[in-house]
Amino acid sequence: MPRPLLADEIAQSLLDRIVDGAPPSGGRLPSENELGQEFDVSRLTVREAIRTLQAQNVVEVVRGRGTLVRPVEEWTGLEAVLRATVRGGDDLTASLQLIQVRRMIETGAAALAAEHRDEADLAALEEALLGMRDAHARGDLAGFVEHDIRFHDVILSATGNVFVAVLFEPLSRVMREKRRQTSSIPAIQIHAIEEHGRVLEAIRSGNPESARLAMESHMAQTSRDLREHVFGLTD
Repeated sequence: MPRPLLADEIAQSLLDRIVDGAPPSGGRLPSENELGQEFDVSRLTVREAIRTLQAQNVVEVVRGRGTLVRPVEEWTGLEAVLRATVRGGDDLTASLQLIQVRRMIETGAAALAAEHRDEADLAALEEALLGMRDAHARGDLAGFVEHDIRFHDVILSATGNVFVAVLFEPLSRVMREKRRQTSSIPAIQIHAIEEHGRVLEAIRSGNPESARLAMESHMAQTSRDLREHVFGLTD
């Protein structure tokens, strides 16, 4: 039996290549034998990795032609599509589209969290916000990003809806890289701390509409910061 973790690692490595255009859409992956030799694994392991990509419609196996890369427009795996979009040529458009998706999910999540949060959730949000402030003061970028992500993860958990976190998880992995990019700018960190504070107080109030509006404000500020501080654009 192929080792699942190893097969998944190979699938991720192959996806990276495909996203980088090697091979491009319509191109052929190396044969199972070639990939097995390259990764020093059995053909069964390679086959399992390819099945993972097939399940996301990233590739298709065509008899007599091998494993072919499908157009990105036909991919159905959220993480695969996100990675392809983020690595595309128009980084501003990709980044703004990611924020749009976050806005759709996180504003609703904040409203649900205001209804269902408990004292433990509020304490966790306070701890994450305190961690952001402390990391900002110390110039600790990695720490700031981790506490920022933790803050949003607590909100997703506080919704009491298991599907919310599952839907957001692939997006969260991609957004981690984007957060490092934006959070490296001190002014953006200051804005994020202020916006997170408002979100926390709105969720604490137990008012779903206030929480939704606070998160909407946070997403709007994130979009403005991206345009102005990262890409140098002004409205």
